[in-house]
Amino acid sequence: MAETTRVIPDLFKGIALFTPGGDLVYCLDSNKQVHWHSHLCLVLQELLKLPEPPHFLVPGYTATVDRWFCTREKRIKTVAEMYPAVRRYEPLLNVLFNLQNVGWSVAGWREQACNPVVLETYHSRFPQLWETHDLLVRLDERWEQELKHQFYPLDSQKKAKSEVNKGYILRLFVSGNHSSTKQTLKKIHHFLETELNHPYTLKVIDIGKHPEMAETHHISATPTLVRVSPKPIRRIVGELNDLSRVLQLITTN
Repeated sequence: MAETTRVIPDLFKGIALFTPGGDLVYCLDSNKQVHWHSHLCLVLQELLKLPEPPHFLVPGYTATVDRWFCTREKRIKTVAEMYPAVRRYEPLLNVLFNLQNVGWSVAGWREQACNPVVLETYHSRFPQLWETHDLLVRLDERWEQELKHQFYPLDSQKKAKSEVNKGYILRLFVSGNHSSTKQTLKKIHHFLETELNHPYTLKVIDIGKHPEMAETHHISATPTLVRVSPKPIRRIVGELNDLSRVLQLITTN
């Protein structure tokens, strides 16, 4: 799909979302809005005919650029950050965002969000994401209008927007990459995908590699599932076999 050529503004926020297969949707926003990740997921859903927006790609398959005017230094500054899974696309990103002599930083601290075991749980339901479709699509005003018609009918637009923005931030604390850990991951992801009808982010944290995170979240045993957001924080400690209890933990205010 061909993209429309547009002038890149001097000051902007840019966001790119990749698929495991190498397709790309991105946007440049001079108003520096914060909702673009959800819109990019909706574009992928529409283009690839996915059953739902692939929000699970956001923690590990994105790259962001922020260009602003620093009043203290009296000059334009640029910060570019990408996740390890998309590092090989750096030359392409430089062209799309017109970056010269800008060093990209790699956000390795969230690399576990793209744990291969976790991603594999999505493969059978979203096979299009692992295929290559040669997509390079820029989200612009045309796409904004199409998204409104497709996903936000006039009679329920406010309600629909509220539903899209509602989501959960979850942390699963485990100890080691054992077979029992893999089974727990598969079980939890399958359950969340089939029973939780809202976007969510699940970060898997190995307390052996990140003891400071275990201390911060007061983790005394594994596995422990923690709902970080929305508040209040809730947790289930021990085996996660009672899935109805897990759903109650996540969705209860």
